Amino acid sequence: MAAFDTNHVRNIALLGHAGSGKTTFAESMLFESGTITRRGSVSQNNTVSDYHELEQKRGSSVFASLMHTTWHDYKINIIDTPGYDDFVGEVISALRVADTGVMLLNAEMGVEVGTDIIWEYTEKFKTPMLFVVNHIDKANADFDRTLAEAKAHFGPNVVAVQYPVKTGPDYHQMIDVLNMVMYEYKPGGGKPEKKAIPAEEKEKAEKLHQELVEAIAANDEGLMEKYFDQGELSEEEMKNGLHTSMIKHDIFPVFCTSAEQNMGVGRVMSYIDNVCPSASEMPPQITKSGKELKCDPNGPACIFVFKTIIEPHIGELSLFKVFSGKVKTGTELVNENTGVTEKLNQLLLIEGHNRIQVEELVAGDIGATIKLKSTHVNNTLHEKGANLELEPIQFPYPNMTLAISTVNPRDEEKLSNALHVMKEEDASFFYEVSPELKQTLIHVQGDLHLRMVEWKIQNIHKLEIHLENPKIPYRETIQAPAEAVYRHKKQSGGAGQFGEVSIKIEPWYEGMPDPKGLNVRGREEIDLDWGGKLVFFNCIVGGAIDARFLPAILKGIMEKMHNGPLTGSYARDVRVSVFDGKMHPVDSNDISFKIAGSQAFRQAFIDAQPQLLEPMYKLVTICPADYVGAVMGDIQVRMGIVEGIDAEGKFQKITAKVPLANMHDYSSTLRGISQGRAKYSIEFAEYAPVAYDIQKKLTDEYNKKHAEESES
Repeated sequence: MAAFDTNHVRNIALLGHAGSGKTTFAESMLFESGTITRRGSVSQNNTVSDYHELEQKRGSSVFASLMHTTWHDYKINIIDTPGYDDFVGEVISALRVADTGVMLLNAEMGVEVGTDIIWEYTEKFKTPMLFVVNHIDKANADFDRTLAEAKAHFGPNVVAVQYPVKTGPDYHQMIDVLNMVMYEYKPGGGKPEKKAIPAEEKEKAEKLHQELVEAIAANDEGLMEKYFDQGELSEEEMKNGLHTSMIKHDIFPVFCTSAEQNMGVGRVMSYIDNVCPSASEMPPQITKSGKELKCDPNGPACIFVFKTIIEPHIGELSLFKVFSGKVKTGTELVNENTGVTEKLNQLLLIEGHNRIQVEELVAGDIGATIKLKSTHVNNTLHEKGANLELEPIQFPYPNMTLAISTVNPRDEEKLSNALHVMKEEDASFFYEVSPELKQTLIHVQGDLHLRMVEWKIQNIHKLEIHLENPKIPYRETIQAPAEAVYRHKKQSGGAGQFGEVSIKIEPWYEGMPDPKGLNVRGREEIDLDWGGKLVFFNCIVGGAIDARFLPAILKGIMEKMHNGPLTGSYARDVRVSVFDGKMHPVDSNDISFKIAGSQAFRQAFIDAQPQLLEPMYKLVTICPADYVGAVMGDIQVRMGIVEGIDAEGKFQKITAKVPLANMHDYSSTLRGISQGRAKYSIEFAEYAPVAYDIQKKLTDEYNKKHAEESES
């Protein structure tokens, strides 16, 4: 491929809800430009972007795919992104390096939930955006309704640049209100014929043209003055105004296409070349130290890794954008995050599953390299001495957690390696080994994300696994004060063990006064790693217990806080006062008082009206109004408390608090009851008391298991 300078590179991300036609649109772009000679289709599993076996099985995008093409002396890098919010990490990565977002809307469905999700991130990145109303040739297509919904959702600066003369199977003509001409397509699409706007369409075309002119003028004082003076703007002035307004994230032009019939795609590509910004025209990057980094080919070499692909027989493929300077084959760059010097032994362009070697990439371009020693997603690499670190991508926290184990215990190390590989490839996926729950946990964005992880482990890493709902991280606390005395005495010849401890425990709360009726000689406040506090008072008088044994008593109490008396869960928010005890001049030692402290605490805890607490999560569900009743009914079945319902565009936002124990299948259930048109997020809210019957059931189960283990 011929070399392109920075000003002739365009980076676009194809965005939109599943089913909006992004992959087909990309295929038509490549065909229109001559990059491919035959258009593939999703149904036949032969498109350039959806090349992964899993995507072909599912019939939809799962991973973001990078492609490129040339159009009128411009290079266009295309990132085709998945449409389901379970794979939002792929979308965010693409937006981090795209200079324009192309949001496809399904003309039959209008603005869908997935569109709203993506829009939130485009607002965060201030990505220049254009809309493409696709599927205009479908029977139930409605361009005007879709345009109206887009305006309602995303503001009045959503303005039509084109509209179809007819929708449905008869679609083959569209009016361009920027240059006021009609384009007519032959069967099979391709290059259209320019024609005059028919008389019956002139009124509508003039009205939309005027709306476009006014939107452009409203965002540029100079053009506003010309518009007031002349009552019109030239086509060139309108293009320049659109260009400036897109960079500022102020205007969002709307186009219409049938990607499947290859009608209108070339017009969008011409707009991308002529009007959409290059990376050098976008605001400079701000480094973590606050410096500005302009996209300048003559600046210091600096690249940012936004995605990793791990391929058999090749290893790690690091996808990056050149944010400054130039990189050539053999260039050595310093990884600012690790301090390791990396050599770019190969520079590659990506075309779906194909890799094309090049010798140089300039500022603004996107490419890849292989086998970097110590480089990961979100790492910045730069020439020696530059000391640049670009802001990392912030990935959303997952909504679903499962416990994972291997069917064959000998495969646990292989599972650990597989999870590490998947984390390298997918930064929206997390895993951990929980010391509290004694389980390996995987955290995913939703049910589809989980199915993808499961498929990879089974089909790529060849492991048989077992997935189950994770144990719930309950907490234990008390509701009343209680006292206990415990004497530990053991004699087995020679020196024995002796320690007696008298303690008082109370529920702890912030601002609590010191214990009444006790002689406070020392106080220690411990912030527990799992939340809450343990407050420990030394109230010993008369030397009943030497001060040197108090740390051992506290250690014994902390062991019981780690392994609570009710269910073995962590205990929290307890105040302990050690006020008396006994010791032996020979047999007393640390282990004796540790055991005595632990058992005294256990006895007192059981007598202090113990309360099991469960994690409550804030659940926010956004869905079309038609599904509100079903969603609320499901929340109530899960013992959730609905706290509010608010309008969010044409959708309804339902806010609730739900016990984590009842959330394990929410993703799949919500997708079923909303026909895939709802989204949700959860985050920890608080710990709340468990109902008595549930507490008794859990306590009985724990005691039974504990008794069985003791007998064995």
